[in-house]
Amino acid sequence: MVEQYNIAEVNEAVAAANPDRPAIITAETTITYAELTSRTRRLANALHQRGFGCHTERSELAGHQSGQDHMAIYLHNGPEYIESMLGAFKARVAPLNVNYRYVADELRYLLDNSKARIVVFHDTFAPTLAEILPDLTDVALLVQVPDDSGNDLLPGAVRYEDLLAEGSSDRVPLQLSPDDLYILYTGGTTGMPKGVLWRQHDIFISAMGGRPFGQAEAFPSLDAIVEASRNGGARMMSVAPLMHGAAQWATFTGLTGGNTIVFPADVTRLDPADVLATMEREKVLTLQIVGDAMGRPLVEELEAGSYDMSGLLALVSGGAALNTALKDRFLEQVPHAVILDAVGSSETGAQMGHTSMKGATATGTFTPGPETSVVAADLSAELAPGSAETGWLAQRGHVPLGYLGDEAKTQATFPVIGGTRFAVPGDRANWKADGIIELLGRDSVTINSGGEKIYAEEVEQAIARHPRVYDVVVVGRPSERWGSEVVAVVQCAEGETVTPEELLEEISASLARYKLPKAFVFRETIVRSPAGKADYRWARTQAEEDAAQG
Repeated sequence: MVEQYNIAEVNEAVAAANPDRPAIITAETTITYAELTSRTRRLANALHQRGFGCHTERSELAGHQSGQDHMAIYLHNGPEYIESMLGAFKARVAPLNVNYRYVADELRYLLDNSKARIVVFHDTFAPTLAEILPDLTDVALLVQVPDDSGNDLLPGAVRYEDLLAEGSSDRVPLQLSPDDLYILYTGGTTGMPKGVLWRQHDIFISAMGGRPFGQAEAFPSLDAIVEASRNGGARMMSVAPLMHGAAQWATFTGLTGGNTIVFPADVTRLDPADVLATMEREKVLTLQIVGDAMGRPLVEELEAGSYDMSGLLALVSGGAALNTALKDRFLEQVPHAVILDAVGSSETGAQMGHTSMKGATATGTFTPGPETSVVAADLSAELAPGSAETGWLAQRGHVPLGYLGDEAKTQATFPVIGGTRFAVPGDRANWKADGIIELLGRDSVTINSGGEKIYAEEVEQAIARHPRVYDVVVVGRPSERWGSEVVAVVQCAEGETVTPEELLEEISASLARYKLPKAFVFRETIVRSPAGKADYRWARTQAEEDAAQG
């Protein structure tokens, strides 16, 4: 029987076994596991003393409800992000992610929807937060983290280090629970952001290191986790923002395994030279990114510069796929490494992966994890490998409780099929006879044109292979003839141009005629989320404006 885990308890045990090992390395400082324990306990005790924590236990609540106070983390990457999450966990406060690119209206929506009682934020975000504070009735504590922006302390806010100084480094006098919440807000690139409620035990097993690498079964005990952590110490880096689930999962998988999280010097943007120089200096073993938007500038810098990547074992892309041409270029520079495409979502955790190595790259087919499957389009049954039906990618077992405050969407996304509760967030998939799953794409961005269903990601992958294309997003726009027509919004590589005719010639060899774009819209820059995900709403606007201009 596997133990039920609380992430803070796991962290405490792993840290106690490896006290002098670096937990976090930045350009300015190194924080050992012992120091991380002290600092996160101080934060937790300060929160607990101020009355924040858990007020209603899980057994008394429905899946879309929370009985804990919520902490919104409105930060760039850095030690304070990790400390805030762990400190919240240790105080039985539920942390949640904030997209730091949000304008005031978007930030107001998220903080109101999440009922955040605490907001931890960098100085640079103070003006945006100040603009909406009068509208936020739930916020009771503002915690401000210094940076070089020069912005003053907001009225009523407390400095981060001053708050830590209020608390003791003793263990917080609380009984932590595997039911304590981890909240992850969706990116909102196709709809309004939703807060996904996870039990800590479930997200730990699914995506934060609860299973030994490459194994289907979870660690059987806390002792087994601690023993495995004694062999840790690998240097790991995520250049994706920690406000993105994939970055949080990679980071906490590292920490619960006793490894070391490395941050580049510049955490406000992707600086490829800084990232690669830091990786070289710190002998980074694994690098986590999100798709082409982060992979391409890193590959270009590798090709232009001279970096010793002998320590790099794996490049992990989660949240968006890397196209095959980019994989080939990366592996030409780092031939000993492997590339892992990891598939998952806020509502499922980690689901499946595909490993590429030099001479064997591909994108779009994946080996499913132990709790991943495909269910029928009408949600009536779980499909079997080899089924001819295109169904929904699904997850069972360790899945979320629901969406915060939304019972109807909780029931729709987490249906019970054949007596088993599944997470079905909306990705179409085919389950091949050999057990491999072919991922077709998110249904919400699927284009229905002339009675045919076209998956945007498939068309994007084909166009992205053209050497003069830097980035591309594919959407549908209204068409009198087709109902909806395929439109590609394209950003050319710097100093390059490409014609629609050249693109059609390139992709017609790999795509059926009905999938070919009816129009190409060229823009200087493709807008993506800070995590590198496509902003389909922006792309649709570009496509529709192009049509209006004739």
